[in-house]
Amino acid sequence: MSNNIGDPGHGHSPAAWTAVVIMLIAVSIGTFFFFLDMPIFVWASAGLLVIGLLVGWIMKRAGYGVGGSKVAAKEH
Repeated sequence: MSNNIGDPGHGHSPAAWTAVVIMLIAVSIGTFFFFLDMPIFVWASAGLLVIGLLVGWIMKRAGYGVGGSKVAAKEH
């Protein structure tokens, strides 16, 4: 089996989880408002999607990403 020296961790970090949760909520409410034919709220949820992406990037830069200085490494 290969040695996983360069394994990025598959996004198991506070930054990744936070970004994914925010974006999942954005897609869920966007779908709901699309069903209700409320385009302003659909576009607002698209904005929330972008905010989720930015939050993940900011948290990664702050050290909460995979291998970041503020994340405790877990042994598998």
